[in-house]
Amino acid sequence: MVRGGGCTGPCVYPAVPDGGWGWAVAGAFFVVEVCTYGTIKSLGVFLQDLMKEFEESNSRVSWVVSICVFILTFTAPLSTVLSNRYGYRPVVMMGGVLISLGTVTSAFTNSIDQMYITIGVVSGLGYCLTFLPTVTILAQYFSHRRSLVTSVASTGESFAVFTFAPAFTALKKQIGWRYCLLLIGLIQMSVIGCGTLLRPIIIQPTVDLATKQEDSSERRSLSTKGDYELDNEQTKTSLGSEDSGITSLYASCNELRVADAAMAPTTTDPQAAVDSLMEGEQGPLPPAPPVTLKHTEAHRPPRPKLLDFSVLRDGAFICYSLFGLFATLGFFAPQLYIIELSKSHGVAGDMASYMLSAMAVAEVFGRLSVGVVLSRLARGKLWVLLACVVLLCLVLVAFTLVREFWGLLACCALYGFFLGTVASTHIPMLAEEEVVGVERMASSVGVYVFIQSFAGLAGPPLGGWLVDVTHNYGSAFYSCAVGMGLGAACLALVGPTKSSLWRSGGRGAGNNGHQMKGAPGESDEEQDYLEADLAPEALSREKPPMVV
Repeated sequence: MVRGGGCTGPCVYPAVPDGGWGWAVAGAFFVVEVCTYGTIKSLGVFLQDLMKEFEESNSRVSWVVSICVFILTFTAPLSTVLSNRYGYRPVVMMGGVLISLGTVTSAFTNSIDQMYITIGVVSGLGYCLTFLPTVTILAQYFSHRRSLVTSVASTGESFAVFTFAPAFTALKKQIGWRYCLLLIGLIQMSVIGCGTLLRPIIIQPTVDLATKQEDSSERRSLSTKGDYELDNEQTKTSLGSEDSGITSLYASCNELRVADAAMAPTTTDPQAAVDSLMEGEQGPLPPAPPVTLKHTEAHRPPRPKLLDFSVLRDGAFICYSLFGLFATLGFFAPQLYIIELSKSHGVAGDMASYMLSAMAVAEVFGRLSVGVVLSRLARGKLWVLLACVVLLCLVLVAFTLVREFWGLLACCALYGFFLGTVASTHIPMLAEEEVVGVERMASSVGVYVFIQSFAGLAGPPLGGWLVDVTHNYGSAFYSCAVGMGLGAACLALVGPTKSSLWRSGGRGAGNNGHQMKGAPGESDEEQDYLEADLAPEALSREKPPMVV
């Protein structure tokens, strides 16, 4: 690895490192998970305190979290634009400032409406500017281990839920909920330090030194030989030929054109090259073609788009986005209603609190397990994700069928396990070639999360409305199961849609064309240059006419 700019500059690798500085980025992502989704899921411990403090209803207080989640996902395109424009590091550091600022100021609010702004908007925007850039750059540092590393690093969310909920439940009895929010805000300032670790990565393939030296020596020999022949033109002799001076002049012109083509590729047409050579035989030599930088500019790496809405023309991406939209309906409601569902089935209140703990612990194992499985697979990762989504849908239905404590506890453990498999892979899966690929992930992840935002905002209120209408907490789980089932159907269409695009002239057609016309990204100028380079060799086989 070659590092530029000291410890703060970009990391330059000849290939995707699958490690290196990526381990520091993975550690930063673990802390970011703790301070973002882990904190959001732990805010429920202050629900009753806020209701008593501001004398508000359950629904109005719960909108604080709903607005926060909506802003987090809805502003994803803004996060993508800022990251592509200014880089990941300053965006994440700014996000850390907003997260801490929103949480700290929430400790001084006097109404729930003010908390809509502080936690809902300010912290929500900070969560977006922090989470998405970190998971995006982490995917760029890993290839074969991407799924495993992302899954392990994302367990920070589960550890935060498992640790923060009981810790702040006990701590708020000693110092109050306002000082607890101050403490959380100070902890979240660590995200600023995590942002400094997000060094940009540059993949710069190495050039074989022996080949480079051989090409250089060949060019020098051609140039030197041509110079000798031109210098001896005045004496009508040639060091490399026994023909007349004009014959040697023709040969040297031929070799000089080959040398010039090797040193500075141009866009000369093959027929024009032949004509210019013929003119050189009968008259003065034409001037050497000017050296242009067009070839170099054609190979300059393209600047990434600020926001790639062209993915909306990709049928596979549309299907995958619809999967994320519907599946998000089942991500939040179970945590909100599992305790009340348990109480409605006769489970004691203190025993019902173990349901969330079982979900958090099982979620850790789910994230680790799917990471190990996907790291061993080169293909078929979408089918593994599809299997987990289908099983998660069945578990949501099972919540409505069991009535006893152990049955509900088992459902919570299974739900947490499969939720961990889906939650830790659905965003990094965008980097797989089966969806959009790692090259387009940076500019498409914002569009994907933006589409999810509407389900994140509508999911909890939809479940609450069904509970109010049916007076049955099981109806909220039915709505989650329906959403997860629709998501599974859309996910199943991603693979066939991608295959049909390849067959109808997508990437597969480009590869086939490569065998006949060159690579899909190869410019016409490069093809013209190759043909022009061969023209003098073919012409040199004919003996040039003698001019007396």
